[in-house]
Amino acid sequence: MNTTGILSKVFLVLSICLGVYLVFSVKSTIDDRAMIATREAAVIEKLQFIREAQIVYQEVNGNYTSDWDKLIDFIENGEYPIIQKTETIVTLSYGADSSIISYDTLDIIPAKNRIFKTTHNVNAANNGSFVSYQVDQGGSAIQGAPAYTLNQGGKKVTHKFKNSGNVVNQITFSAGQAISKGDLMMSLEEVKFDLNMDISRIAYVPGKEGVKFEIYANEIERSNLLVDVIEVKNPKPFDPTRSEDNEAKNKKPLRFGSKTDVTTSGNWE
Repeated sequence: MNTTGILSKVFLVLSICLGVYLVFSVKSTIDDRAMIATREAAVIEKLQFIREAQIVYQEVNGNYTSDWDKLIDFIENGEYPIIQKTETIVTLSYGADSSIISYDTLDIIPAKNRIFKTTHNVNAANNGSFVSYQVDQGGSAIQGAPAYTLNQGGKKVTHKFKNSGNVVNQITFSAGQAISKGDLMMSLEEVKFDLNMDISRIAYVPGKEGVKFEIYANEIERSNLLVDVIEVKNPKPFDPTRSEDNEAKNKKPLRFGSKTDVTTSGNWE
C-alpha cells in the first residue's frame, strides 16, 4: 500500500474519532446543564419553603430567626392567629372625624397550615343573578376552568377560576338570587408545598450532602427606623458560573432576601 493510501486511512480513523469525541462532548454538556437545572430547581423549591416559613415566623414573633432549631420547632408546633382588622369612623364633638381601629382574633390555627397552604376567596366578578356552580364543595378547582354561572342582563355568563385548589367553603345561593359584584362565592384551599416534607432537613441544601444553607437575620436601621432583614443562600452552587463576583444578581448563588435591603425576593425570580 502506498503512502497516500495509508495517510487516507489514518485521516479517516482520526475523523471518526474526532466526530465521536464531539458527539459525546456535546451530549455531556447537555447532560450537565440538565443536571444543574434539575438540582437548582430543588434548591429553589427549598428556598421558597424556607422563605414562607420565615415570613410566617416574622408575622407571629415580630422578627426573623437565624436559628434553624427555632424555625423547625415553629413549623412543627407553632400557632398562627387569624386576626380581623376593623376600622370605625366616629365624629368628634368639634366635628372632626376620628378613626378607631380594633383587632379581633377569629381563630388560631397551626403555623404549619398557614405555611403549607393558602386560601383563595372567589368573589363575584359582576352583578347578576345566580344560576349554578360548576364545581361542588369538596371538589377540585383548576385555574382557568369554569367556576360559576351568573345571569347578567339576560345572558348566562360562566366565570373561571383564577386560582387552583380544593373548594372548602361554598356559599349557598338559590337559583335567581341577586348577586352583587364582590360577593363571596366560595373559598379554595391550595397546598403550596409537599406535606410529606422532612421538616428536620430544611436547613440542608438538597443534593449537597451535609451542606447547610447560609442564613442571616437581623435588625438594621433604615430612615431612623429599625427593620427586619433576612437572607438565605446556597453557599455551594451546582452551577460553576454562579459566583459572588458576578455583577448580575441572577448569576450569584441562589438566594432570597438581603442583608442590607428590606426584601424577601429570590434572585431566580
